[in-house]
Amino acid sequence: MTTSAAHPSEAPLPTLNKLGISSLPEDIDARKVASEWFALFADKVTSNDPEGITNLLVRSSFDSGRPETADQVSVYWRDLLALTWNFRSFEGTTPIREFLTDRLPSAKIANLKLKTSDDAEGLAPVFARPMPDLAWITGFFTFETDVGFCSGIFRLVPTLDEQQRVQWKAHCIFTNLEELRGFPEKVGNLRDPTPYSGGWEKLREKEKLFEDAEPTVLIVGAGQSGLTAAARLKLLGISSVLIEKNERVGDNWRNRYDVLCLHDPVWYDHMPYIPFPENWPIYSPAKKLANWLEFYADSMELNVWTSTTVSHIEREESTGLFKVKVQHKNKGSERIFTVKHVVLAPGFSGGSWYTPTYPGMDKFKGQIIHSSEYKKAVDYLGKKVILVGSCTSAHDIGMDLYDNGIDVTMYQRSSTHVITAQSVVNVFFKGLFDETGPPITVADKVAASFPNLLNVGIHHRGTLAAEEAEKEMLDDLRRVGFNLNRGYKDAGVLLTAFTRAGGYYLDVGGSQYVIDGKIKLKSKSAMEGFTETGITFADGSKLEADVVVFCTGLGSTRDVIKTFLDPKTFQNVNEIWGYNNEMEFNGIYGDTGVPNLWYMMGSLGLCRFYSKRLALQIKAIEEGVFGERYKSKV
Repeated sequence: MTTSAAHPSEAPLPTLNKLGISSLPEDIDARKVASEWFALFADKVTSNDPEGITNLLVRSSFDSGRPETADQVSVYWRDLLALTWNFRSFEGTTPIREFLTDRLPSAKIANLKLKTSDDAEGLAPVFARPMPDLAWITGFFTFETDVGFCSGIFRLVPTLDEQQRVQWKAHCIFTNLEELRGFPEKVGNLRDPTPYSGGWEKLREKEKLFEDAEPTVLIVGAGQSGLTAAARLKLLGISSVLIEKNERVGDNWRNRYDVLCLHDPVWYDHMPYIPFPENWPIYSPAKKLANWLEFYADSMELNVWTSTTVSHIEREESTGLFKVKVQHKNKGSERIFTVKHVVLAPGFSGGSWYTPTYPGMDKFKGQIIHSSEYKKAVDYLGKKVILVGSCTSAHDIGMDLYDNGIDVTMYQRSSTHVITAQSVVNVFFKGLFDETGPPITVADKVAASFPNLLNVGIHHRGTLAAEEAEKEMLDDLRRVGFNLNRGYKDAGVLLTAFTRAGGYYLDVGGSQYVIDGKIKLKSKSAMEGFTETGITFADGSKLEADVVVFCTGLGSTRDVIKTFLDPKTFQNVNEIWGYNNEMEFNGIYGDTGVPNLWYMMGSLGLCRFYSKRLALQIKAIEEGVFGERYKSKV
């Protein structure tokens, strides 16, 4: 694998060369090094000494934030609720020192303990060399604050002291709220002990109807986002109702095209409390996942109102409560809920799909649909089909059409990041979300402990490694005219998915169809418009078609929110999805700009992890222990 030290994405990486290390000792005792560093760290934390803590961190000539060049190294601290009641990533010793000065006194950190053995909550200190020029010791620890029990992870890298001796200092620290003091999840020995003796079914029906009391939380949408949020809330003793427009839980997957299958692996997709069985396929068929979601809702005893829509949400300024008007499709009945919290979980687009407009669309005598309307290839037998778009749905549909003998052409509007689904496992998930990985609770914390500011460099390296492994396939794609890119900041698929929810293809075979000409390709010329019989392009060429399928992704999340909320409340809603200046998500899982209005969205893996963080915030608010959000000063 070749890397370029001059590439901007390299800047966050603590390479041995930047640290001045020409060679490492052969007998590194990870536990001893971690224990010695952690003892100093714990002492400085409990004595409220921000300067002393930052002296235990890596320093460079540039310590106020992001390195200006790839030759400099920075330092990171990511906090999820534990010290900030927010999702924050601090870069550079100066911002970290300021954050600690502001927050340490009120947090009242105590009882710091280093993990010295592996279990479901953490791992013993370990030395790793993930790449030839990267080396670190990882340690897990636990601690308490005035309101809860927390976990943490640190990574130590080798530096040189004044005598040119190796001295280990922290390059990245992660702190994370796990549990509110006095309010644990009702699992294990805290599970419900009631012997229902035949009365369980009636109690469940009564609970679901909310005839005698209002739920504390109303959740719009019962896909994986809404279900995971409801499950977390339930086990924290917070009542909720899920409003689902479809007839059955899982229809958001069940009603998509027949050949739809998840392209991320099963090890990353487990849901909280009920993991997939051990024989579950690596890549979940959509209809199988749909049935699982329905089973999950029933098993977790979640209160779902199906065939019901939300027509309006209004926030009362005087009380802060939400009035939510819902309508049952079949019964025609209407109800207005009055709730303290609303969680919007309608998916990335809430069923709003993006179809661009082109001149002449009204003149086209064929059929124009969005990929969300496509069901199965047999509906298009004997027809010529053009797919506008070159990401996941275009490849999936293209393969389905060709396999059923249908003439299909993919029109690529802009470049696409392509990586095989297997490379995601081999490069990005290896040893973490795979068959050999640690318990999912540990894997989630390890993944979260890398701030996205740092992930840019790590994932850039991973993308280069994947490119090397897939060179023949990628060269063949370029040869047939397929335009490629390396994703967000040249850092590959995961950061691209997290910021765009599109723009990439996890290859499960579709690329070979394009290479072999089974899916014909049109690229490198702008689409000008429609004729009665097809599409014209800027280079003067034309494509004849009977059907045009726009595989152009999702609509605006904010537009979906706007359809629910009263205008006065909506004007205060922050940006939703994508990254802020710290590369933390905008708006989701935390502060939306409107008190007690929440947004829950993302992949199964994101929902599994962040549903707990969302539920902890709601529980803390309800119990009166939620502190002040520590917001960016920028």
